[in-house]
Amino acid sequence: MSAPTAGTSNTGLFSQRDYLAPLPIPTGEKPIDTLNLVWRKNDIFIDIGNYSIGSALMILWPMALLYFGMAFGFLSIAPDFSEIMFVIGGVSTGIPALMLANMLYRPTPLPIRFNRQRREVCVPRKDGEYWIVPWETVTAAAAQSSSVSQAGRNTSGMLFIGFDNPDPHAEEDNKHFYWGFNCGGNEAAMSMWECMRSFMEIGPHALPQTNDFEGSRGSLKGRGIIWGTCCEYAKGIWLHLREGEFFKAAWLFIGIFIFGGPIVFMLQTWKLSPPPAFDHPDIIEWSKPLPPEQWAKRSPELELAIARREAELAAQAG
Repeated sequence: MSAPTAGTSNTGLFSQRDYLAPLPIPTGEKPIDTLNLVWRKNDIFIDIGNYSIGSALMILWPMALLYFGMAFGFLSIAPDFSEIMFVIGGVSTGIPALMLANMLYRPTPLPIRFNRQRREVCVPRKDGEYWIVPWETVTAAAAQSSSVSQAGRNTSGMLFIGFDNPDPHAEEDNKHFYWGFNCGGNEAAMSMWECMRSFMEIGPHALPQTNDFEGSRGSLKGRGIIWGTCCEYAKGIWLHLREGEFFKAAWLFIGIFIFGGPIVFMLQTWKLSPPPAFDHPDIIEWSKPLPPEQWAKRSPELELAIARREAELAAQAG
């Protein structure tokens, strides 16, 4: 499958698509894990997941507050209107809540594993199948679209990452696999992509501090998930206040009421601490460290592409 090369863009009247790979050259953005994609990180690999329990709840929670708040607020003033709000709120939030509950009781999907020492990516597929894809063949694109209404201009964006089945004899419906991440805009998409690209091309030290899904359940052991999560959330507010980061502390405090912050963290801890792990013997062996002399190297084409891109970024900065 042919794909536009990294660094090219397609721009329309209300849309824009920036191609980030192949080849995976620097985007110029800092790596930022805005969606908690990094589930597990070490010197060998990172696991990238797309299990958005927190995002679903952060959308559902304010809707429930709005409808049921209006229903209770108008209960004595306008009973008929209050009853309508109860019905609308129950339907508009009840069905998504049932879907969310069903998602919570299903096994957490396996992540995609990026191995920097082998410069390969393990892509889990259905029925226990998996692909081992060369890193430099991975495709990535940041897509952004805008709409204009009476409320103003609304912009949304996604990061798309694609993988090709290395089996040349694969059936047509099993040749390509894509993952999409809702991220808000092209800059945010590039920052998320940089988490993966920087890990593979620079190292784990290039990534920002990420959530420790691996050890957070252990830190709550003995206190219970609910009480322990509330304590950790309150501790986060206190640490921001102590460091003089009043905006971050206020945002966490407001998040309790607007987004159900502690519940979001509790569900993430329940489902992702520890994150799901690969149990296939081949992947366990593939994930083991290699001697430095056996590490895979960049291709000459990628070396040249990165050098050119870094020169362009340096010229823009200058």
